[in-house]
Amino acid sequence: MTEFDTFARRELDGLLRYATVLTGDPDLARDLVQDVMVKAFRRWSLVSAADNQRAYVRTMVTRAFLSWRRSWAVRHVVLPFDELPEGPPTGDHAGAIAERDDALQRLRGLPRRQRSVLVLRYFERLTDNEIAEVLGCSPVTVRGYASRALATLRADPHPDFAVTSSIKEHS
Repeated sequence: MTEFDTFARRELDGLLRYATVLTGDPDLARDLVQDVMVKAFRRWSLVSAADNQRAYVRTMVTRAFLSWRRSWAVRHVVLPFDELPEGPPTGDHAGAIAERDDALQRLRGLPRRQRSVLVLRYFERLTDNEIAEVLGCSPVTVRGYASRALATLRADPHPDFAVTSSIKEHS
């Protein structure tokens, strides 16, 4: 097994979860991560020389997400019934599923850089300096993106929205 294979086995699930939150679509996330892993394999000498290979590849995922053509995203239709709960029902999960779908929909409505900042901050738990490095901008710009994104999410008429609640807890 090569060093890349070991890296891919160790990091793939986490990269897929990150990309799914970032894109709001598990299929698109798989495509995004697959494209990035091909690039990472081709550039493995650069990736393996990095101090933090996971952060390096996560940055590749983020930048690939930010650079994908809008026209493809506009043509892509997400069907809400793609993800059904696994296993036998243990109660009524309709409220939790509706909140999750609402959260993903509202995140999808944000501009890509704002969405990236929130996902990197609250899902990946990166600092503003680390986010700035991933996005190739300054920490002040990161805080501006975050501020505008949070203002947009908080302005929504759904006060019990799950992401808004968790964001308020972290603020």
